[in-house]
Amino acid sequence: MDKKYVTTGKPAVGGAVWVGDVDATLPTDATTAVSTSDFTDLGYCSEDGLKEQGEITTEDIKEWGGQIVDSSETEKTDKYQLTFIEANNPDVLKLVHGDTNVTGTLATGITVTVNAKEHELKAFIVDMVMKGAVKRVVLPCAKVTAVAEVVYKKGQAVGYQTTITAYPDASGNTHYEYIKAAA
Repeated sequence: MDKKYVTTGKPAVGGAVWVGDVDATLPTDATTAVSTSDFTDLGYCSEDGLKEQGEITTEDIKEWGGQIVDSSETEKTDKYQLTFIEANNPDVLKLVHGDTNVTGTLATGITVTVNAKEHELKAFIVDMVMKGAVKRVVLPCAKVTAVAEVVYKKGQAVGYQTTITAYPDASGNTHYEYIKAAA
């Protein structure tokens, strides 16, 4: 037991959530700078932070007498949820609605086309500062699989609560976590 291992997580300064193509070169540690030519910073997220949900479905194996003697894992999913609050950011809109469904800039005017086109697979990087350490979560192959209702209300940031589902990469891994003591 050691209190130094108890921690909290907050976004890294200068960019916390990045998105890029699935064929982009991914970082393999907690501190290497993210390539801004391969990845786009998605800006501010709500104070709710990052929620990670790993779910394992099992099927019980019973012996002849009916007692459970083992469980076989039949399914595993990794999902992440964040609320992006830069609602006028074209890169956030592209993530939420699909790259080809958003054109323009805030200065020239943004057009969003809403349809049933499937979201593309992307790579994601999430950088966090923890007590005494930095942490990076890398999703090499993931996509948006849900967007919650969007609320337009005075005194409240417009946000896109987004669920991102991670899928196995060529090595069979859905995500990587890198943690290193803060410098």
